[in-house]
Amino acid sequence: MENIITKYKEKGLRLTPQRIAILKYLDGNTGHPTADNIYRDIKRRYPTLSFATVYNTLQTLKEHGGIMEITIDSMRKHYDPNTTPHHHIICVDCNEIWDVFEDYSKVLRLPPHLTREVRIAGAHVDFYGLCRKCQKRKGVKM
Repeated sequence: MENIITKYKEKGLRLTPQRIAILKYLDGNTGHPTADNIYRDIKRRYPTLSFATVYNTLQTLKEHGGIMEITIDSMRKHYDPNTTPHHHIICVDCNEIWDVFEDYSKVLRLPPHLTREVRIAGAHVDFYGLCRKCQKRKGVKM
């Protein structure tokens, strides 16, 4: 955690107690929380925290490469503190998100007429399905 705080101090980010709480919340978090999830959790410890502070902090972290923004639902953005290249699986019923660290670059290829036009810098694949909990709840055979 100290490395994260030092990293953002070096980048000139003002680290208020609320911002540090947001960084701690995100540190190692694999749940892909929304701004609202973060706000509701941290608000218990910091009653004066505003949603704007959470949202603005997330935007600043995104601009500094500290988090990825994942849009699986046009109404809510999710945030991923793991910025190493990876993909996601999303349950279409409960919207839970899991990380996938497989390399699909050898399997997924763009047609040559497109790669002549653009030099590809990276790719992100989202897989959609029904998770085990939702399958069980709906009575779907696994």
